[in-house]
Amino acid sequence: MIEVLATKLAVKIKHIVPDHPASEAVLKFSLGLLINATSIIFLSIAISMLTGKTRETIIILFSFAILRQVSGGLHLKSGLGCVIGTTALVTGLSLLHLNGLWIQILNLVGIFLALIYAPSGIEKQSRVPPKFYPLLKVVTCFIIAFNILIQSPILALSYFVQCVTLIKFRR
Repeated sequence: MIEVLATKLAVKIKHIVPDHPASEAVLKFSLGLLINATSIIFLSIAISMLTGKTRETIIILFSFAILRQVSGGLHLKSGLGCVIGTTALVTGLSLLHLNGLWIQILNLVGIFLALIYAPSGIEKQSRVPPKFYPLLKVVTCFIIAFNILIQSPILALSYFVQCVTLIKFRR
């Protein structure tokens, strides 16, 4: 569905502005990303207004995205699957409660996973040269380690789940 909408918009843009330097494929890809991200944000916040967890949802969306930029992670095959899965995940995480021990356990497991797997799956998604991947690993670990100091249960959940997406499961 997202891919179809992105294709229709890209064709329309190219029809209106045929001299645009971006190809239809590039426009489709960019529009797909934009529709995907916008849908996740709007749906997650709309649901959070019903659950009363808007603050938590915004923190999860922001922290998950920041950590994902430096660590990489799993990409679902379809845009719609990504929207549904991410929205459900964000909503579910916003409803969970942790005590201090679990916050620290999730922080430490997240750092451990980041040390092993980060960065993951960024080869075709990023322009960062591979020589900087060790630095991305260190930045990822520092971001998670910061939560050892502030002990936010929402950040612990968000960072932990993001780190789980770094693991490449083989079929």
